[in-house]
Amino acid sequence: MGILEKIQDIEQEIRRTQKNKATEYHLGLLKAKLAKYRVQLLEGAKTKSEKGEGFDVMKSGDARVVMIGFPSVGKSTLLSKLTPQESIAAAYEFTTLTCVPGKFTYKGANIQLLDLPGIIEGASQGKGRGRQVIAVARTADVVLMMLDATKSAQQRPLLEAELEAVGIRLNTRPANVTFKVKKAGGISFNATLKLTMLDQKMVQNILHDYKIFNADIVIREDINVEQFLDVVLGNRRYIKCIYCYNKIDQISLEEVNRLAREPDTVVVSCEDDLNLDYLVETIWRKLNLMRVYTKKRGEFPDFDDGLIVRNGATIEHVCHAIHRTLASSFRYALVWGTSTKHNPQRVGINHLMNDEDVVQVVKK
Repeated sequence: MGILEKIQDIEQEIRRTQKNKATEYHLGLLKAKLAKYRVQLLEGAKTKSEKGEGFDVMKSGDARVVMIGFPSVGKSTLLSKLTPQESIAAAYEFTTLTCVPGKFTYKGANIQLLDLPGIIEGASQGKGRGRQVIAVARTADVVLMMLDATKSAQQRPLLEAELEAVGIRLNTRPANVTFKVKKAGGISFNATLKLTMLDQKMVQNILHDYKIFNADIVIREDINVEQFLDVVLGNRRYIKCIYCYNKIDQISLEEVNRLAREPDTVVVSCEDDLNLDYLVETIWRKLNLMRVYTKKRGEFPDFDDGLIVRNGATIEHVCHAIHRTLASSFRYALVWGTSTKHNPQRVGINHLMNDEDVVQVVKK
């Protein structure tokens, strides 16, 4: 029996099993086996190294946004609207057969936008070059999930399930768990609160299934089996996602209002250029970027060419953005802006920057 057949058998058994207190333990072990086989399936795909495997697109700009969706939902049209890049759009499915990169500028940031071929159900198992498409999605800073507002609501959970099957977690954060494999001493299990979906026996059996017999585990939040498996495997990607419903010009106003009020959702019409400005603004917020301007001594700040850094960046990050050797010769910095108590303020290398701050770095 191949890995795909084993995965299908376990998925069918999980669907058949009633969910209650008596079956929790059995379901947990089934989920552990399912995650193990999925990892083996992905690792097997990597070692084949067949010709044409993956889409080799160089990451450029300050951030990368990847469009994922079923065929004919408007990905190519949106790329053509937001960027100078022309992507072929037609009334038939699978118009785009390879990755088409584009780039647009917003608030001084160069944002790379990738138009990927439409994926089909079963993409995580390799159907329709699905693995290659999803492999590119793992490199994204933000996933833009393109959905057709005129079609079934099932398209969203189907896409989420395909991405989850290959270790992409959307709009979630890693579990607050410390997991450290050691050479001897057995399994040390500690929890700082009462666990309702996991217990020590379940944890030990999951670890034994992965041939781990010595480890330190500290759990600081109430997690389930899937979250614990994500910690054990350690190869999960936690990516922010925007759900973009296209073709709102073809549905009722009440339906548009309902979709627009869902969390992390934007409604647009690519053909009629409706709400595209708000979509770009939402992408900027999800990317969590900010601008910092530099200033030379005795001169005005350079407001035309700012540095793009992540929110929460310090002076050290700014130094690395200017030049990789600047941090080693850093003496102090003068900062003007909302992150200081007075302007200018002399600060050290660990000072936190705010959006649109001005900085002057003084070297040793």
